Amino acid sequence: MINVTKTYLPPIEEYIHLLYGVWDRVHLTNNGPLALELEKQLKDYLGVKHLFFVSNGTIALQIAIKALDLKGEIITTPFSYVATTSSIVWENCKPKFVDIEPDSFTIDADKIESAINENTSAIMATHVFGIPCNVNKIKAIAEKHNLKVIYDAAHSFGVNYYDTSVFNYGDIATASFHATKLFHTVEGGAIVTNDDDLAHKISYMKSFGHKGQESFWGVGINGKNSEVHAAMGLCLLSKMPDVIQERKKLSEYYDTLLAPLMSKVYRPVIPGDTEYNYAYYPVVFESEEKLLQVRDSLNASFIYPRRYFYPSLNTLNYISDQPAPVSEGISSKILCLPLYNGLNEREIEQITTIIAAAIKY
Repeated sequence: MINVTKTYLPPIEEYIHLLYGVWDRVHLTNNGPLALELEKQLKDYLGVKHLFFVSNGTIALQIAIKALDLKGEIITTPFSYVATTSSIVWENCKPKFVDIEPDSFTIDADKIESAINENTSAIMATHVFGIPCNVNKIKAIAEKHNLKVIYDAAHSFGVNYYDTSVFNYGDIATASFHATKLFHTVEGGAIVTNDDDLAHKISYMKSFGHKGQESFWGVGINGKNSEVHAAMGLCLLSKMPDVIQERKKLSEYYDTLLAPLMSKVYRPVIPGDTEYNYAYYPVVFESEEKLLQVRDSLNASFIYPRRYFYPSLNTLNYISDQPAPVSEGISSKILCLPLYNGLNEREIEQITTIIAAAIKY
């Protein structure tokens, strides 16, 4: 069986070594030493000022919305994982969808300004598949209209844009450290900001609002993470350059084998000045019919790609009708092919051979 992804794990001895310390200290959560050390190492690795290790990427988005005190409408993308939209709705705001660029699949910054009205409080954009948004244009629009900017950077660990981490863009950027992600802590996420005042608020918000044991700064939620999860992150962080390099080689092999099919399929365009992380390998087919033929042919050989992202979020049953034709079209025709550390060239050859046969059928 070849799945769309496979969790990368460190040598178990390294993980157990850190767990011995957890057992000795009997300090499992509430800002334990491993969680604090992971935050420090992540800040150094990413080159960011403030980073908070939280329980998952969705709670990171929800806390970001609360910390920025957002109300009314939040302009966002219809092409992302459902958490991008559901976090907005969960926090009693309304998602206002702006369609995506047909080449990068990120929010079309040229269409944002026309979606702004008196109820707009922020822009929440996603660096889809780790492909950076047009951060400079979004920043200019946000400053002109006094809007906050949140970047959902769940796919973007290790991505640099204009020689800095993508986590340095926006008022807040969020990460997912779920087990399917490039860098993971089994379950987890992070909130990143370079704003001291926001960091102060977030530090309380993520831990029930506690200010010591007997008083509270204000309203908060349980967003903190544990020592057991932090241990996994500490084992993996130093391995990330090698992990990314292996995925780059696998992606380039896919590129070589799929090159003869590029009149029938296409790939997203990564902008210049991007140091990419090769977290995903998405392919767009000519039609949904062709996608389903390819998917079914792969499934018959126990190969399981994923329709990622499908459906387009503007079509969710709890969203008011907001057409996004580019997103809807790409969403119906895109498939993420298997890509993970440990996948080998023979398996990629098998996958691409099946795709070629299905396309020609």
